[in-house]
Amino acid sequence: ACTGLGMPPTKITATFGVTKAYTTRVGSGPFPTEASGKIAEEMRERGNEYGAVTGRPRRCGWLDLMVLRYSAMINGLDSWIVTKLDILDSLAEIPVCTGYRCGSKVVTEMPATAEDFDGLTPIYENLPGWRSSTLGMREFSQLPLRARDYLRFLADQTGVEVGLVSTGPEREQGLIVPGSRLEKLLQ
Repeated sequence: ACTGLGMPPTKITATFGVTKAYTTRVGSGPFPTEASGKIAEEMRERGNEYGAVTGRPRRCGWLDLMVLRYSAMINGLDSWIVTKLDILDSLAEIPVCTGYRCGSKVVTEMPATAEDFDGLTPIYENLPGWRSSTLGMREFSQLPLRARDYLRFLADQTGVEVGLVSTGPEREQGLIVPGSRLEKLLQ
C-alpha cells in the first residue's frame, strides 16, 4: 500500500479496520456463522448484498469474533469502522460468534487453513437487538442503548475500539464515536 500511495511507512499514524456489523462471504468456502432461511434472505435484501459486477447474492451470517480478532492482530488495528449497523435494526436478538466447538474442544482462535474449519460449530452469545431504526443517525448518543452495547461488545471482545459507524448507505449516514482515536485524528 505504501508503494502504491508513494508514502513511506513511517508516515502511517493509525490503522483502521473496516467490518460490517454482520458477516458476508462471496462464493464457496468455509463460513461457520452463515445464517440460513428467512433471516439470511432478510439480511441480504436489507443490506443489498449482491455482487456489484455479477449480481450474485452474497452469503450472509453473524459476526465472527475469531475473524475480527485475527484481522486486528495481523494488521495492528487501532480502531474499527463498522458499516451497515442499520441492517440489524429489526432483530430482537443478534447472535455473535465468540468461539468454535470441535467435538468437546473449544477453539477461540482463527483456524490456520480452510480445511481446519471442517467440523467446527460456532459458539454464539446472543445479544439483545434494539428493534428501532438507526438509519441516518449522526450522533453516537442517538443510537439505541442496545446498539451502543453491541458496538461496545465488539470493541471489548476484539480489544479494538470502534471509531466510526455507518448507519445507512449514503456517505453522510454515519457517526464518529466520541473519544475515539479517529475523532482525535480528525480534530
